Amino acid sequence: MLGPDAAVCAHGKSPAILVDITGLSNRNGTVRVRTFGGATSTWFDKTKWQTKVEIPTPRTEPIRVCMPVAAPGNYAIDVRHDANANGETDRKDGGGASGNPRVTVWDFIFGRKPSPKQTAVHVGQGVTEISVTMMYLSGTSLKPLSETKR
Repeated sequence: MLGPDAAVCAHGKSPAILVDITGLSNRNGTVRVRTFGGATSTWFDKTKWQTKVEIPTPRTEPIRVCMPVAAPGNYAIDVRHDANANGETDRKDGGGASGNPRVTVWDFIFGRKPSPKQTAVHVGQGVTEISVTMMYLSGTSLKPLSETKR
């Protein structure tokens, strides 16, 4: 497990989300994971995250990041792979979210966010495990790498 709070997930007694990240395009750059809670209207607002972990991209699988949350409830997760570690969003960077919603370039242009129904993660008293598959730009859509090679 990775992240500054890995021990929280290891003992499993506090509310947390263990994010299993798959499908990276390479093992360069950094991986950032953020949690969003509270009003679903604020989910995925880049100024409204609750916790954030940014780590150098691990050279080997698995990438499992522990994200503690304040209390049981509903949360959302987003993940960004900054493939060249320049701190900016580029065409080569990847992204993903809890529930693995499909998004397009148009969603970003028009500020459309994924549905809370699709992205909500219910967290109880212990650790809730989720999987996020990274997606990368292919035409006007973001897709998992397994679908961009077709």
